[in-house]
Amino acid sequence: MNDKIYYDKLEGNFPKFLKDLDRVISIPSYLQEDNSKYPFGENIQKALEEMITICKELGFRTYIDPQGYYGYAEIGNGDKLVGVLGHLDVVPPGDLSKWENDPFKPVVKDGKYYGRGAQDDKGPTLAAIYALKTLLDCGFELKYRVRFIFGTDEENLWRDMPKYVEKEEMPTIGFTPDSKFPLIYSEKGLLQCKLIAKNESGLVFKGGDAMNSVPSNMIVPKSDELVEMLKELNYEFKEKDGKIEIVGKSVHAQVAETGINAINRYMYALTKLGKESKSGRFITENLIGYDFAEPIFGVVKDEHSGELKFNVGKIEFTEENEILGIDMRIPVTYDKEKIVEVLTKKAKEYGFEYAQHDYLKSIYVPLDSELITTLMSAYQEITGDMESQPVASGGATYARAMNNCVAFGCVLPGSPKTEHQPNEYIILDDMKKAMKIYMKAFEKFNK
Repeated sequence: MNDKIYYDKLEGNFPKFLKDLDRVISIPSYLQEDNSKYPFGENIQKALEEMITICKELGFRTYIDPQGYYGYAEIGNGDKLVGVLGHLDVVPPGDLSKWENDPFKPVVKDGKYYGRGAQDDKGPTLAAIYALKTLLDCGFELKYRVRFIFGTDEENLWRDMPKYVEKEEMPTIGFTPDSKFPLIYSEKGLLQCKLIAKNESGLVFKGGDAMNSVPSNMIVPKSDELVEMLKELNYEFKEKDGKIEIVGKSVHAQVAETGINAINRYMYALTKLGKESKSGRFITENLIGYDFAEPIFGVVKDEHSGELKFNVGKIEFTEENEILGIDMRIPVTYDKEKIVEVLTKKAKEYGFEYAQHDYLKSIYVPLDSELITTLMSAYQEITGDMESQPVASGGATYARAMNNCVAFGCVLPGSPKTEHQPNEYIILDDMKKAMKIYMKAFEKFNK
């Protein structure tokens, strides 16, 4: 392709890209099961409709599922169908005091675009759309169809993609711009479950926000003996208003071993004080001092995707039950049912019953496949980066939803991943480079 012509056009289109991105970022499209006629709430539906409107304005054929689970925008002709899968739902903004600006009033500052969904995943999805639009504006002859598929429940239970798969045409090949460059060729199995036992401890409390996040704190009633135990264990804590905040370090469950789990620390401290519970024993004997729950499973790892990850993300002690909310990332070569069998057996030793909450199967696309070699060559030609290689991940993207699909961008090596964090942003120059990479990929799919 004539790079200068296309890149000049990209610069010309970029202000319009930002204005259109404002339109979708400004909609607070996080899950609200509000008994409206839409499955995930009115705002997610508004975001879907706004993206469809943008695509119509850009010349795409469009469709919205009547039930509101998904939509798509398509252009081109031919039997070959390239799918680009993005999602328009976002995670809630969380503590607004940690945001420098309103998360749903996007701001450009110091070469960065701030807003919830800027990096995950509204920004990258629209960037891929504008990459193709720029090619077509310059007279590029598309020899296949491209379908941008818009999901609405990626951040929660993926109730959207099964509806698409049930009703619609499957892409021949595809990618999702919902991770990082150069690309993700393998994703671990994702298993979320609850361990439930009768509460005989006399304790009532709860903590943690999500199974897939290492809990950053536990706020509990203050007691002198707990203060002394936390000091003895050298655990960081704060005292305020008759409460103790046990301080952890929140990271995504796919890298749980790099965080500090405040739930685990609290339960260990209680157990050391003689305030025993089934959860306290389970955590103390299987997780304290172990990064990968080795006392439960032994060593579970493979060369493609690394170790099994195990995170206690939520805990609740009601008058009746103890409930642990657990997120696991299972290496691609391991059988999920065997993992469940081992965990169920171990849990019963402590009085727990196992209950599955959610499961997404692993994916693995060979490194020598046409899809990966094509996308890697596009990335390398634009960036000149011959060192970065495809990686395996414990994350979960829509690449799992369809065959012959991988995560491809949009965060460049060395750039920060800000998704799910306060002050989420994209670097504008990085976004332009990502759009050039996508342009090159669409060109190569023509061959």
